[in-house]
Amino acid sequence: MADLDLIRLNFSPTGLVILNVCLGFVMYGVSLELSVADFSNLKKHPKAAIVGLLSQLVLLPAITLGLIFLIRPYPGIALGMLLVAACPGGNMSNFITLLAGGNVPLSISLTATTTLLAWFFTPFNFFFWGKFYVPAADRLKEVQIDSKDLLFSILLILLLPLIIGLLTNRYAPHASAKLRKPFRIGSTLMLGSFILIALIGNWNSFLDNIGWLFWLVFLHNGLALAGGYTFARIAGLAVRERRTISLETGLQNSGLGLVLIFTFFQGLGSMALVAAWWGVWHIISGLILAGIWSRKKMNQEIA
Repeated sequence: MADLDLIRLNFSPTGLVILNVCLGFVMYGVSLELSVADFSNLKKHPKAAIVGLLSQLVLLPAITLGLIFLIRPYPGIALGMLLVAACPGGNMSNFITLLAGGNVPLSISLTATTTLLAWFFTPFNFFFWGKFYVPAADRLKEVQIDSKDLLFSILLILLLPLIIGLLTNRYAPHASAKLRKPFRIGSTLMLGSFILIALIGNWNSFLDNIGWLFWLVFLHNGLALAGGYTFARIAGLAVRERRTISLETGLQNSGLGLVLIFTFFQGLGSMALVAAWWGVWHIISGLILAGIWSRKKMNQEIA
């Protein structure tokens, strides 16, 4: 693992443009499932909304930093963990929340809101929490990322497609209805392609490191899921909301993380492997958790 930070998974300039465009299409597909009402739903359940946002935007990065201090990973690995934690919620969380018997409108609202806020919170959380772990902070200085460029990139590939999708829903509802299914399928395939590209691009290194990588992401993701659930329980929320906030905290948009790694970190291998494996594992863990919860009555969970 010592030389993992030396690995680079590089895309050509054309490849990076294609990658950014693809993620933009993914986000447009996600936004076709949304409406302005999804954001206004937060007003109906303000307590659950606040707890959910705090869980994703504050608790998850804090848990991540605590785990980093505990295991003391190499700088690139720590940066990969922090970047995943700084990304908004993943669109799979809405589907898995449905399977888990959670509050789907709340899930959709939280995913939409964290995506809308990602232009600010993704770079802010990444740089803010990253400076507390000295090896990671030193690596950030070496990379010399322009925070304005990072902000612009997130605006371009997240916020712009989201706004266009909402406008499509508002002013062309019939066209939006026809586009939803093909974009849903296409966006899933594209997101899977991001992850496969990251893994296949350095398959031997992935196989050499899958042991520690599996347990690292397993622990990180498990703490995120458990932390979200526990936080919601302490806040006095009902079981459906606890499940929802747990999944929203544990399922992140790692596709965005991969694009940012390839664009701003020259494809730093350790970062890419963490983000790519998270993208695989969080779906598996989410489905397992949903399967358990779907068989468990609400009143069987500890109040």
